[in-house]
Amino acid sequence: MKRINLLDINTSNKIAAGEVVERPSSVVKELLENSIDADSKNIIVEFENGGESLIKVVDDGHGIHPEDVEKAFMPHATSKINSVEDIYSINTLGFRGEALPSIAAVSKIHLKSKSSNYPFGKEIIVEGGSVRAVNQVGMAQGTHIEVRDLFFNVPARKKFMKSSSRESALINEIVSRIAISAPDVSIKLFSNGKKVFHTYGNDNLLDAIRIIHGKNIVENLVYFENHSDVISVYGYIGTEDISRGSRSNQIIFVNKRFIKNKLVTAAAENAFKSFSTVNKYPFFIIFIDLYPEFVDVNIHPTKSEIKFKDERSLYKVVFDAVHNALKKRVFDSFTLPEEIKKESDSIEEITFNFSAPHVKEPNNAKIYDKEEIAPKIDNTFFVNDKGNNYNGNEVFSNDKKIEVALPVDLKSVNTETIFDKELASQDGKSPNIDIPVAKFPNLRIIGQFNKTYIIGEYEDTLYLIDQHAAHEKILFEKYLKDIENSQIVVQPLLVPCIIDLSTDDISYYEENNEIFKKAGFSIECFGGNTINLKEIPYFLGKLNPRNLFLDIIDNLKNLGTGKTTEVKYNRIATMACKAAVKANDFLTENEMQKLVEDLRYINDPFHCPHGRPTIIKFTLNELEKKFRRIQ
Repeated sequence: MKRINLLDINTSNKIAAGEVVERPSSVVKELLENSIDADSKNIIVEFENGGESLIKVVDDGHGIHPEDVEKAFMPHATSKINSVEDIYSINTLGFRGEALPSIAAVSKIHLKSKSSNYPFGKEIIVEGGSVRAVNQVGMAQGTHIEVRDLFFNVPARKKFMKSSSRESALINEIVSRIAISAPDVSIKLFSNGKKVFHTYGNDNLLDAIRIIHGKNIVENLVYFENHSDVISVYGYIGTEDISRGSRSNQIIFVNKRFIKNKLVTAAAENAFKSFSTVNKYPFFIIFIDLYPEFVDVNIHPTKSEIKFKDERSLYKVVFDAVHNALKKRVFDSFTLPEEIKKESDSIEEITFNFSAPHVKEPNNAKIYDKEEIAPKIDNTFFVNDKGNNYNGNEVFSNDKKIEVALPVDLKSVNTETIFDKELASQDGKSPNIDIPVAKFPNLRIIGQFNKTYIIGEYEDTLYLIDQHAAHEKILFEKYLKDIENSQIVVQPLLVPCIIDLSTDDISYYEENNEIFKKAGFSIECFGGNTINLKEIPYFLGKLNPRNLFLDIIDNLKNLGTGKTTEVKYNRIATMACKAAVKANDFLTENEMQKLVEDLRYINDPFHCPHGRPTIIKFTLNELEKKFRRIQ
């Protein structure tokens, strides 16, 4: 039988460090929040090598009492609370007393601090949780802390760290968000000796947002606010022009503390969708102020997740604030006479409840549950329950059932190699050259239906081809092949495109700089977080280069970290295929013939880059059954 042991302080601190000190950005967050809690007005944050080699925070706050410098590195030592009752009235960012001992357990720390009532400061050196030296030191009021060689005594933790550029991006992100939450504090951020940004500390929120996110963002913000008995909500929501394909530009603060909360995010997004025609995520910065007893911040060591006492009321306050601000913006955009505006203010809003119409199901339709058939569906070709090709019937009903078709095996598709007789050698063998293989027969083009689908035939089979999906796949495979062979044809922009990026966006670009270069984008740094887009791949045509670049950045964000360059090239190629012909584009017979011919010889002509089918076929047997010519 194993006996129960009491863990020593060193071991327990290392275990606690696993929760609090997840990566270098966690260290920066804890130290920066301590500086803000100390009523600092000027803070300098420096880091090197993604925070692994050095993290330094210097502030001019009220400092640490000389007798408390050593206590600060003891477990659960804090100046923020005194008893358990204080947890229900927390007005500071930190309170658990875990940050400094956890950081000291896995790094080498040199701290100096001086309070206003003492002529000298005090310094302490801690390595791996052990105190090495304590001395008096001359310095100005405030605290100066250096964290070096993070995880030097826990090498296994280093394996879970990302690249230096990715860790730097995470630090930039957390510092920028804290800077927005404290516009009255001047914060300077340096990365490897280079200044990233410097906020003014003039207590102007828009100035802080402009420094972090750029001028274009500030010019497209709408202010909102709403108040209830216990909750106050205010902040900015972005217009459609600055909506993005990821949620990276959505920031929420509760009592000045940065958090992540799905309820608040859903409230803001649903209000935004009422006035939006784009399928993207809005930019917003939301400040929520409420009494500390109505929120519990003590449910996670990082304090990034909190629990609200009344979530329903919170949702309504946030939704109404954003919705009313956007409605007023839309209303003010119309130049109506003042008397008409007054009359319209008194108009009562009317809501309608719509129910989906019941569609009568045909007698011969076989109905499957969605849950039963969904895992079996392949988007290539479809057949009905009798084993024939898909006959075009789709039946929806109120009980959420659908007539679906089982996928045809791709092996049934005619994929014989078609060789040119003139190229074949006299002995009947194929020539020793790389001849492309046709994946479906040479079709006779009949015409174009609804300016969207190309109609073709071969023997007794009718083919419908989605022209947009087909052209997308052709461009996709050609683009990837050109990247692989370094044969990208680029076109210079007549007027270079200047793009202001956020600190998060610029870090993603710097991390994937070589990938953009190989993909045919010529980009130069233009100072600060601004880039100059000079050349783009030729086949993109008249696409908006700025929007395409930002969409690619958002897609790389959504991919997460650890993805291979091949996966990233696939994602860039998928985005770049917006240059394909669209639905409702009229094509001549020659254009349709060329499109279908190119489609025959690509690697996979049956799916577009997004996985949707490009071709659907109907046999003569199916059509004759439709017309009841045969049974």
